[in-house]
Amino acid sequence: MDMCGSKVGTGYFIKFLFSIMFALLFFIEAANCAAAGSPEESFKKSFPSIPVERISETAIKGVYEVIVGNEIAYYAPEPDILILGQLITKDGKNLTQEKISEIIVAKAKNLPLDQAIKVGKGPQRVIEITDPDCPYCRKASAFFNGRTDVTRYIFFYPLPIHKDAEAKALFVLCAKDQGKAYEEAMTGKLDDMKFKPCKNATAEATLQKHKDVATRLGLTGTPFFLIGNQPIIGANIPLMEKLLAPVKEAPAK
Repeated sequence: MDMCGSKVGTGYFIKFLFSIMFALLFFIEAANCAAAGSPEESFKKSFPSIPVERISETAIKGVYEVIVGNEIAYYAPEPDILILGQLITKDGKNLTQEKISEIIVAKAKNLPLDQAIKVGKGPQRVIEITDPDCPYCRKASAFFNGRTDVTRYIFFYPLPIHKDAEAKALFVLCAKDQGKAYEEAMTGKLDDMKFKPCKNATAEATLQKHKDVATRLGLTGTPFFLIGNQPIIGANIPLMEKLLAPVKEAPAK
């Protein structure tokens, strides 16, 4: 019995020693990490002028993803280096662009679509951020004009470089038929600026909500589109055509 008891006691003692050693190693590692500082602390110390929103691990050991607005950079704390570029897998998948899309789609949840200009009654939803004097916005608008497969929710984001854009946006928001007025603005029919300026408080408040949407999405330019869960920055007509193409059913076997 003593031997059995002795064996049990020895085994317990060995386990106890291992637990003490493990605890010491853990605290030593924790102390080293604390001394070195977290990746967030290291980054903010080395690059204080960059307004980082979030830092997280990547699939590459020792490299962290740095999110700033809708942009992504990468940071390696050990050499203390900021890496600008994109991560692309060997099969051509752009991991950086996919992450940017995820960020924008997350920001686009629960947008105030009731405040947007609604054009069309098609089954596919398109959210659009536009400027009536942006030539690329007009190009994209011409692409959508006449399509019956989309419902467009349009928000104005008049850019400061276009001095007449805000007046045109307010004209559209004041109109009884906003869809018609929008097409007039985007096809250049308002470019002579001979329309009566709108001084309506409701329209001005709506325009501010439109601008807030652009700010919320982190946009700095126009046009911008969201088709399904795919954000499109710029008038990328081929991509829009691809996303809006009807899904072909597989032939019956």
